[in-house]
Amino acid sequence: MGALWIAHVTVTDEEAYGKYAALATEAVAAHGGVFIARAGRFVQLEGKARPRNVVARFTDVETAEKCYNSDVYQRALSHARDASERELMIIETTD
Repeated sequence: MGALWIAHVTVTDEEAYGKYAALATEAVAAHGGVFIARAGRFVQLEGKARPRNVVARFTDVETAEKCYNSDVYQRALSHARDASERELMIIETTD
């Protein structure tokens, strides 16, 4: 089954977060991930709203986890940690 990587983000330092985004894009692509939503328009119906929401599709949960744990993504996180408040999850799809 496929998997979605879903992030809800409030950016607090645009410059540092830009470095994160560049490396994260590289890591996602290297693991066959494809962004299907990236900071587009959204409607928050419940819970805490974050201005940036990102969804990437992967072939399976394991590949998405490998991407997260990869050296490139971990380097990306070093830029995001102090530049954002965020939640990130991987969820298996039913397809």
